[in-house]
Amino acid sequence: MSGPRLHSPSQNRGVNAGPPEEAMRYDRDGFPIPPAFDLPDPATAEAGLPSPDTPPPRRRGRPSWRKRLVVLALLAGLVIPGLLGPQLMPTIRAAVVNWSLDRAYACQAADDVGGAITHLSRAVDWHGDHPDLLCMRALLRLENRDPQAALEDLRQAAAIAPLATQPLRIRAVAHVVLGEADAAIAAADRAAELAGDESAAALNHRAYIRGLVSRDLETALADIERAVAGESDPPPAYVDTHGFLLHLVGRHQEAIDRLNLAISAMQGQRRDFARRFGRSRSTAAAVRLREIDQSLAVMHHHRSLACRAVGLAGQAEQDEAVAREKGFDPSRGIL
Repeated sequence: MSGPRLHSPSQNRGVNAGPPEEAMRYDRDGFPIPPAFDLPDPATAEAGLPSPDTPPPRRRGRPSWRKRLVVLALLAGLVIPGLLGPQLMPTIRAAVVNWSLDRAYACQAADDVGGAITHLSRAVDWHGDHPDLLCMRALLRLENRDPQAALEDLRQAAAIAPLATQPLRIRAVAHVVLGEADAAIAAADRAAELAGDESAAALNHRAYIRGLVSRDLETALADIERAVAGESDPPPAYVDTHGFLLHLVGRHQEAIDRLNLAISAMQGQRRDFARRFGRSRSTAAAVRLREIDQSLAVMHHHRSLACRAVGLAGQAEQDEAVAREKGFDPSRGIL
C-alpha cells in the first residue's frame, strides 16, 4: 500500500500559496479594492472612466489670497483703466482737485502754510497749470518766505494768461519783499496799464507799491485820491492806502484820521463776518477771517507809524502789539 503522495516544494507553493501579492488598488472614490475583486470591463476604461490603478485625484483648494490680490491688481492697473479711463478721468481729476483745495484751505486756516502748499501743488498737478491756482500758490509761497518760488509761479501764470493783472500785482509784492524796487514798480505799472487808468483797484495797488518802496510819493498820493474819489463808499483797503501815503508825505494827523476810519470799517466787516460764519465749520470762512486779521495787522502797523511821528508813543506801541498779534510780517509778504 502506498503512502500519501508527496509534492515538491515548488508544487506546494503553486497549489497552496495563491497568486502573487499585488499592489493595493483604489476605486474612483478613493476606496481600496480588495485583490479578489475583478477588474473593470475594458469597455469602461475606453469610455474614459478612471482606471482602478489610478490614485484618487487631489481636491483643488481655493486660490490663495496672494493670487487673488495679483489678479485684482492686474484688473485695477490694466483692464479697468483701459476700459473706463477716458470716461472717468475728468470726474476723478475734478474730485482730486477739489479735495486738494479743501485740504489746502484747512491747512491755511490752521496756519500750516507748508501743508497748504503741498495740497495746492497736488491740485496744480492734477488740474494742469492754471493761472488762478498758480497765483494762489505764489501767495502761499510768499507767506512761507520763498519769494523766488513765488516769482516762478507768477511767471508761469503770466505766460498762460498774459493779459491777466493778478499775476503782475502779486509779482510786484514779491519784488518788494526781495528789495527790488524798480521791478516792483514796473510790475505795478504794467498791471495798471492792463486794467485801465480808471480801475480803482489798479490805482490803489500802484499807489501802495510806490508807498512801500518810497518812490514817487506825490504821484502815488494822486493815484489813491482818484481811486477813493471814484467810490461812494471806498473799501477799507483804499482808505488805509490813503492814510499810509498821507503819513509818508508828512501829513501825519490827516493820516491818523484816515487810518482810524480804515481800521473801524475793517473791524466792522470782521464782526459781521464772524456773526454770520463764526460758528461755521467751513474752512473757506476760516481762511477769510484770517485774511481780514492780516489786513488789520497792516492797518495797525500803519497807524503806529503815524502815531509815533506825532509823539503818541503809547498808542504806537499798542498798535504795534496788535499788528504783531495779527500776523504783520514783511518777510512773509504781510505788509
